[in-house]
Amino acid sequence: MSKIAELRERARQAVNKRALFGEDIDLSRYSTPVEEQHYEENPSQLPIEVKRDMLNVGIMLDDLSQRAGTFLQIDQSVVHRSTAQDGLEVMSSLEALEKYHWLEDYWWHAVAVDADKFTAQVELDQNHGYFIRALPGVKAIVPVQACLYLAAANIAQKVHNIIIAEEDSELHIITGCARGHQKAFGIHIGISEFYVKKNAKITFTMIHNWSPETAVRPRSGTVVEEGGTFLSNYVCMKPVRCLQMYPTARCVGENAVVQFNSVLMSTPGSNLDIGSRVFLSARSSRAEIVSRALTTGGKVIARGHLIGEAPDIKGHLECRGLILSDVGSIYAIPELEGKLAGIDLTHEAAVGKIAEEELEYLMARGLTKEEATSTIVKGFISLEVKGLPDQLKEELQRAIEAVPVEVF
Repeated sequence: MSKIAELRERARQAVNKRALFGEDIDLSRYSTPVEEQHYEENPSQLPIEVKRDMLNVGIMLDDLSQRAGTFLQIDQSVVHRSTAQDGLEVMSSLEALEKYHWLEDYWWHAVAVDADKFTAQVELDQNHGYFIRALPGVKAIVPVQACLYLAAANIAQKVHNIIIAEEDSELHIITGCARGHQKAFGIHIGISEFYVKKNAKITFTMIHNWSPETAVRPRSGTVVEEGGTFLSNYVCMKPVRCLQMYPTARCVGENAVVQFNSVLMSTPGSNLDIGSRVFLSARSSRAEIVSRALTTGGKVIARGHLIGEAPDIKGHLECRGLILSDVGSIYAIPELEGKLAGIDLTHEAAVGKIAEEELEYLMARGLTKEEATSTIVKGFISLEVKGLPDQLKEELQRAIEAVPVEVF
């Protein structure tokens, strides 16, 4: 039996396996077949409303000179893919699997195909997803961008993404996920596998802009080799029905570095269960998990888990939550797990409300209560991320500042 056939069989056996976290979802409620989307050589010719939605999650289509590569998928169709720098590859992951037989060694290596019914469904009924690769020694001059977009109603989008930074290379990626019809029913299931080779670096910034009727189930895994760096930034500041993700990274080489940063807002009716986990499995590896969560009426569960398995490792976990409504809730769940002497793991967690004296201070200087609240909140959720290219810093800050004052 071939490796792919073995994976398929494992997926079939897990097709009804419930996820460890998050509410259960009946996938039979979502339709799979949808109309094929037209491929566009020039993405600036896409409909204005689609371009607007994509721009809101950092995807620029009118000036591709600011991007090293572009991948666009609408529903279940790849509508554009291109590269603008030698040594970078951008294509559908299904296309890459046909082109490179060696890719089978990466397929479901960082994420288990039988982890739950969501991973199983993607293997059994995949709708593309992207393959992004930097060849050895190649450093992306500007970010690569990728967008996974839901346009049709009642759709299930099931994608499998593979990202590889070969030895001594550097990749900067901004990926945006968005829903076109804000009242449409749908689900996005996204599998993402990252492979950071020796002395390579990946910075990955994801901005979500879904809808109050969209369910989202990402499943991500990362393998970081000797001297490699993986920096992940996640922003979700708009309504979504339910979102559950628990990206896991493994430091398998000495001096590997992982950092997860997340900024979350749960509006009334939203249920966010988000965490990050890092296995520090090699000497002198380091990890940091930082989350900022706020609720204006929805529910947030913010998880973090550091596992120290090798000498001289260091890890820090920081979770802070801000409650802006009497009906909202935040659960902070930090976990530290040490398996031998000589490790250094720390954490801090805090959940609370805006201090009245802070509001009074700003209002005394001429701000309205709404403006003062907005100022405090935006200061709370702003993150100073080290090692992030200027363009990605700007996109991250723009996503945070785009939240209107009235939601607070």
